[in-house]
Amino acid sequence: MTQTTELKRAPLPSDAGGKDLGIFLPIANGGWILSSSAPRIDGSYAYNRQVAQLADGAGYDFIMAMAKWRGYGGATEHWRYAMESQMMMAGLAEVTKEVKVWATVHTLLQNPAVTAKMIMTLDHISQGRAGLNVVNGSYKGEFEQMGAWRDELDHDERYTFAEEWVHAIKRLWTEDTVDYQGKYVTLTDCQSDPKPFSRPFLVCAGSSKRGMAFTINEMDAIFLSGSSKEELAKNSGMAKAMAKEAGRAIKTYSMMTLVLGDTDAEAEALAARYVEGFDEGAWRGMMKAYGFLDVEIGRQNDFTTKAKSGFMSSHLVGAPGTIAAKLIDMLGGCDLDGMMLIFPDYITGVPRFAQEVLPAIREAFPSGVSTGKV
Repeated sequence: MTQTTELKRAPLPSDAGGKDLGIFLPIANGGWILSSSAPRIDGSYAYNRQVAQLADGAGYDFIMAMAKWRGYGGATEHWRYAMESQMMMAGLAEVTKEVKVWATVHTLLQNPAVTAKMIMTLDHISQGRAGLNVVNGSYKGEFEQMGAWRDELDHDERYTFAEEWVHAIKRLWTEDTVDYQGKYVTLTDCQSDPKPFSRPFLVCAGSSKRGMAFTINEMDAIFLSGSSKEELAKNSGMAKAMAKEAGRAIKTYSMMTLVLGDTDAEAEALAARYVEGFDEGAWRGMMKAYGFLDVEIGRQNDFTTKAKSGFMSSHLVGAPGTIAAKLIDMLGGCDLDGMMLIFPDYITGVPRFAQEVLPAIREAFPSGVSTGKV
């Protein structure tokens, strides 16, 4: 008889009315601005270790690293030099005590039993702070270079693959032995011990109808974007309505680059300088990686549109008080549960945000939840 281990997810502020604030680590060179005039970020382990230690104990809830296997070129060779996500987060788990550590895995690149074991190990190293960002893969050129692209899996079928992949991992985290026979995933008397201390947090950024359905049914949170506050609010409301209809709840997050200055004018001048150094070659490389006009969904996606300004995500510009007010308005007005933050210069931006912006957000959205290791 198969025995099942009950696992509870580690708490977050949004579980009790607060907001989850995290950092998107600069795991690859250039960070999240396509510009030769932005602060230099080398994507090294040393840089990311410093960022993680600045975040730990400063009030941030999580740090997350992407997975990237090929850069975009251009004058800056953007994202050519990148650390590996799971190994990076394991190292950072060892040098932090409170902040949660979320790694990224592309489903097409790793066997689910291998992933289950690796994320369990991350959870043990961090003593219950692990999370998994699931990416279902749409970067054909990036995967073709290593012989990992699968032509038989179109956009929607990749989510069918991902459903089996995630189901297998969830069972391996909780059952003493697993037999699983799916269309793509097979496990035969498969064992994966020990179990995680807590059930790792699961997140995905599925934006298509099929992607949102997968994320809502299988994940704890969904990353959303929008060309405006109104569109972001609409997307957040849609995701929560879909989850309610499915008998589930979903946390909605977004991603934001913050350009902080002593005054609004100073911050605006900094942003303008970054735009002046826009690396069009890197932008073209990114567009190529995304299939230019994203033929699978039928429109240019929000990510690539924003990047034409140099910023690869939505961005807010201003003095700390201005940024705090804008974030509070967005978090509340869009009914978001959290925000993953990006900084042009993380070494100065991470502590400054913690000291001059974060207290106002915590005051606006109080939570009695104690986060950190279990």
